[in-house]
Amino acid sequence: MCGIVASCQESVTLQDKLEAIITQYPDATVAVAVRDQGTGTTLDILPDREFHAASTMKVPVQIEVWRRVQSGTLSLDSTLDVQNSFRSIVDGSPYSIEDDSDDAIYERLGEAMTISELVYQMITVSSNLATNLLIDFLGAESIQSTMDSLGASGMRVLRGVEDIKAFELGLSNSTTARALATLMESISQGQAVDSLADQQIVEVLKDQEFNEMIPAGLPSDVIVAHKTGQITRIHHDAAIVYTPNSSPYVLIIMIEGLDDEIESATLGADISKTVHATLRN
Repeated sequence: MCGIVASCQESVTLQDKLEAIITQYPDATVAVAVRDQGTGTTLDILPDREFHAASTMKVPVQIEVWRRVQSGTLSLDSTLDVQNSFRSIVDGSPYSIEDDSDDAIYERLGEAMTISELVYQMITVSSNLATNLLIDFLGAESIQSTMDSLGASGMRVLRGVEDIKAFELGLSNSTTARALATLMESISQGQAVDSLADQQIVEVLKDQEFNEMIPAGLPSDVIVAHKTGQITRIHHDAAIVYTPNSSPYVLIIMIEGLDDEIESATLGADISKTVHATLRN
């Protein structure tokens, strides 16, 4: 295994480059995971350090949906009523989503949306309302059980988004870079659900609209299937990177501690650029 305990020259060189970038941001705690079957490179920087998952926990929700579809217990055409009222995991008290990146879904309050529509909004524009509707329907415990079965127990899905009472008690969704790498690698290899379902998962991830981190550091002919996660002083990106004429690789970047989101995006893009240049040039 190359990385913190490195056993190949290429990965030592890449790690040195990444650590040189990271040291330029002394206020940031940064975890990086690289999985590249094409070159045999595995690199880890702080792989088991726990971070607030932010919206990267929406990938497990997407996987759980497809697992149920694959098992025949759910149809993508099934519908859920769109409402903005949820129950805290602390005491069952009601709360609603107040901060969201998806304005359009609120125009459909009181209507029904298909599971397929909700998944697409949850991933591509990181809709918090769509996420909570799906988690309420699927159950956080079932999602967590699926994460455990995939060997990604470092991803902890406890609740929906904006449960402030839970947040104040430290009950938040969390993840490690290793867990995210395990999930994205499973998807890329058709092993998260099955080859057909995982390809559909990838197609949705490719339509991600927030592209200021990993994609920003890559050439224009590279396609990225990814999910970002961002809250105050947290900025993550988890990606499968598809390059012309070579196999895809997985890149996870997790950043904590920077107040300026432009600064954290720049750090992530610099890491992405350096990883790609090393692996594919």
